[in-house]
Amino acid sequence: MRAVVLDGYGGPDVLAVREVTDPVPGPGEVLVEVVGTALNRADLLQRMGLYPGPPMDHEVPGLEFAGRVAALGEGCTRWSVGDAVMGITGGGAYAELVVVHEDQAIRVPDGMALDVAGGLAEVFITAWDAMVLQGGLAEGGTALVHAGASGVGTAAIQLCGLVGAEAIATASAGKLDVCRELGAVLAVDRSAPGGWAAEVRAQTGPDGVDVVLDVVGGDYLDANLDCLAVGGTIVQVGVMGGGQATFGLSKMLFKKATLVGTTLRSRSLDEKVAVSRAFEDQVVPGFEDGRLRVVVDRGFDLDEVAEAHAYMETNASVGKILLGVRSA
Repeated sequence: MRAVVLDGYGGPDVLAVREVTDPVPGPGEVLVEVVGTALNRADLLQRMGLYPGPPMDHEVPGLEFAGRVAALGEGCTRWSVGDAVMGITGGGAYAELVVVHEDQAIRVPDGMALDVAGGLAEVFITAWDAMVLQGGLAEGGTALVHAGASGVGTAAIQLCGLVGAEAIATASAGKLDVCRELGAVLAVDRSAPGGWAAEVRAQTGPDGVDVVLDVVGGDYLDANLDCLAVGGTIVQVGVMGGGQATFGLSKMLFKKATLVGTTLRSRSLDEKVAVSRAFEDQVVPGFEDGRLRVVVDRGFDLDEVAEAHAYMETNASVGKILLGVRSA
């Protein structure tokens, strides 16, 4: 099969498309012919040697996929050959074939193109798991979503609407309209004079926000506490703004705050299966009735993976950057 492999670590030039050995499904696994995948910030970190993927013969990035089941491992009963599936994986999705446990594969929403579905799973599962399953966001609540125009951000704003909660988003000035169009009740310029936190607090008053979804980190943590409701939760899913933070511990005590750090890649198979099954039941229907959609910035072919990475590094994109692997 053709796959993107890493020729060392560094810039986009270390990404190379090569023929590698086809994966073989083991017991309880399915082999998927990948139609589409997508870029995630973790892929850039992996390329730079800062976020290692799982052991494999060739280091192939890629955390999500959509395609058709091509073969079944021994004992598989959930899927049939030809079924359209999508899902998350610890690595290896920048390839024509990928193997996952049958219970980790998720049905593609009815009517959704497979290339678009290739950019669904990672950001929507990340946002839903963080805000709802770990953060406890529910109907009537409020979430503060940072980087609201990113892949995770565009998913999170929509998911707030799905559960009946309000979303407040931060983003760069040129991307605020996108956040509002997706349903944010307030979109704040992250470089606003006086700081974005002042505008958030003016919106919420003394109540604060119930959940903060933060992909930035760094000095955002202390300001997040300023915006948080008593008993609220901050869920840290990324550190784009820096991996070190100084914050007021007294604020955390006073707010009775919970700080959660989370990733999908490092979870056990059982944990990934559990979140995938719950996501299929509770979230996938939202794509079929029009409440949710994948926000697509642009797409690249597999052979253009270096250009796709370089484009993501400009921070100009809104939503997902898709990577086409084969024709649908």
